[in-house]
Amino acid sequence: MGNSALIVIDMINAYDHPDADLLIPSVRTALPRVTGLIDRARSEDVPVIYANDNFGEWRSHHGEIIERTLAGERAELVKPVLPDDRSLFVAKARHSIFYETPLSYLLSQLGAEHVVLCGQVTEQCVLYSALDAHIRHLRVTVPRDAVAHIHSDLADAALRMMERNMGARITTSESVAF
Repeated sequence: MGNSALIVIDMINAYDHPDADLLIPSVRTALPRVTGLIDRARSEDVPVIYANDNFGEWRSHHGEIIERTLAGERAELVKPVLPDDRSLFVAKARHSIFYETPLSYLLSQLGAEHVVLCGQVTEQCVLYSALDAHIRHLRVTVPRDAVAHIHSDLADAALRMMERNMGARITTSESVAF
């Protein structure tokens, strides 16, 4: 597809929120596919951008966010997806990766016209981010096996909405074309 970017949504996570127990099993299932996408993107020189909640810590930078999650009880879910020295990082405060972040500008500087969204949560942040990408005339791909959910029925509905209403390509991680 060319001019792509992989966006890893909210995978740097301490899993200390109320829905964590419902989310963690889905994260464990999606994690190998997310790491596979990250590895493929890196090997193909596709920009890897982490768009991650700042957990309300307005003075923190990505290093502090990573340190906090690695010090938590679920570090084994974070270690496999850690950013490398080439990764880009955008801190976000709300559901969409675009809301009040510099992501649109960053994507334009990279010349990216296509985004591959992976991470969590399918029925929340991934859905709203796909909508905002669509509004910005970006092509969107969401690999269904590389996104984690809290509620499977809502995740299925969200994936259908992304495909039907936003023209997103819903596929598997193995079928992603950067």
